[in-house]
Amino acid sequence: MGHLTMAFSESKRASGGDHDAIDPERPEAAVHVVDDDESLRNAIRRVLQLAGFEVHTYASAGEFLLHRPDHLRGCLLLDVRMPGPTGLDLQESLARRGAVLPIIFLTGNGDLPMCVQAMRGGAVDFLSKPAPRDVLLAAVQRAMRRGDELMAERDQFQRVQSRYDTLTSREREVLAGVVRGKLNKTIAFELGSAERTIKAHRARLMEKMHCRSVAELVHVTEQLQPRPLPA
Repeated sequence: MGHLTMAFSESKRASGGDHDAIDPERPEAAVHVVDDDESLRNAIRRVLQLAGFEVHTYASAGEFLLHRPDHLRGCLLLDVRMPGPTGLDLQESLARRGAVLPIIFLTGNGDLPMCVQAMRGGAVDFLSKPAPRDVLLAAVQRAMRRGDELMAERDQFQRVQSRYDTLTSREREVLAGVVRGKLNKTIAFELGSAERTIKAHRARLMEKMHCRSVAELVHVTEQLQPRPLPA
């Protein structure tokens, strides 16, 4: 991870790549191309823009990291072998950051072990340079669709998490009992509380979680896993 940090710092001092400015607060879905070969970056940009995609290009992993990749939408076209941090290094860094950008790897030097590592890391495709136009566009379309799915899942998780965070500690204890199928009187006994108090907590937590039924509450709280519910 050390060389990734160094590359990030060097890119920050020498920022000035060939990408358009990105608003980090309101990023649009785009194809993000990271490759140290300028001519290839420009060629890919032209092909994708002619196909109607928004495109941003970067000369290195460090330059890309300047743009808060955990907030970006779309997909990533990533060269495997670059000076400094490799594409596989960047893939690992993005996974740690919780980024939801599907990755298509591009390489002129790919081998089987590298391909296996990339796919195990969650890459959606691995293409050899130069990729035929139709193959490249098909891969990008698949990755963009997957990016939309991942972003929707993350947005939903964040909504549920924000609702859960509004619950009091007692409401969370009651919720844990409810989703495990326990009756109000059982929860009341276990928590040393009156049944009517548990009913009141239950009503409030259902309202806060925006749920109208126990089945819906169970489905919603499953999205919070693997965060454990109170015992």
